[in-house]
Amino acid sequence: MATQTKKNSGGLLALFGFILLVQGFGSAITESGWGTSFGVSAVLREAGAPGWTDLVVGALGCALLAAAARARLLRKTP
Repeated sequence: MATQTKKNSGGLLALFGFILLVQGFGSAITESGWGTSFGVSAVLREAGAPGWTDLVVGALGCALLAAAARARLLRKTP
């Protein structure tokens, strides 16, 4: 049963990483091109966070995806 839990948590880590990647970098692109933001970055901007927080959210998504990939690689290693 412990293996199933690790698989689910690895999948969730990858999912959250992908969501933050799209939300962060996508919001930065839409902000620069169309003057609007969306998702987590929009909430942060409304709360008074600076514009570069979009990039931080996207970078956090990259880090989570890298951690999920590393965990998956380590799981497959005999």
